Amino acid sequence: MSAQPQPIPYAEWRTAPVTGCLEVFPEVYSPQLGNTRPIVVYLPPSYARTTRRRYPVLYMHDGQNLFDPTTSFIGVEWQVDETLERLSAEGIEAIVVGIWNTPQRLAEYCPFPRWFHGRGEAYLDFIVETVKPLIERTYRTQRGREHTGIFGSSMGGLISTYAFFTRPAVFGLIGAMSPAFWVGKDAIYALVRASPFVPGRIYIDHGTHEYNPQRMRDVLLEKGYRLGEDLCYISERGGQHNEVAWARRLPNALRFLLGKHQAACDGT
Repeated sequence: MSAQPQPIPYAEWRTAPVTGCLEVFPEVYSPQLGNTRPIVVYLPPSYARTTRRRYPVLYMHDGQNLFDPTTSFIGVEWQVDETLERLSAEGIEAIVVGIWNTPQRLAEYCPFPRWFHGRGEAYLDFIVETVKPLIERTYRTQRGREHTGIFGSSMGGLISTYAFFTRPAVFGLIGAMSPAFWVGKDAIYALVRASPFVPGRIYIDHGTHEYNPQRMRDVLLEKGYRLGEDLCYISERGGQHNEVAWARRLPNALRFLLGKHQAACDGT
């Protein structure tokens, strides 16, 4: 039986300007996809000061773009580490699992096989069957679905939304920034409309200079979700489809998902 992957301090893996406590599993193999990738884990400020407290977990896609400008797309990161360090002063703390993408990103983040040779089902199996057990063996996590989120942008927003409605026993929190709901000729709308109501917290946003997913807000309202309660929808005036915009909107998203209504939820 092969040894389980073990994390190392991020500073031993890369010399980079990250903030707070980060660890990395340099190579995590996916039997579902047949490939390997790094997984970076952010631990909240209080984690090292206690031996009993457990924390909610957010599984985030495009992990190389979350914390480190030297690994991120065009040198711009989401600033997840800096943002959560600041939010800890408000009592908002979580473990964030940054799952790096691969050259097969489009296929892995697409749940519809006829589009981009979609392998989204296998990718979600990788998260649920391989990554999540690894994180739960290694760290003090809160394991209930109400403490487990999945979060991404663009195609990552699409696969996160799909995961929330197809794996309701696992995920109770979803963040979908600038989601690519147009993929699959709007198949995600049909899936959500036909799915049973899933309790939890849903955050969706976009900028006015990109694809507008307001139709999903309307579908969710029809299903019984309530703005400001279990649904947060933000349309940012002038917002574009890039990491700068996602970093800017991230504090509000995390406040809503983790901070119990301390966020604007139906703004423009």
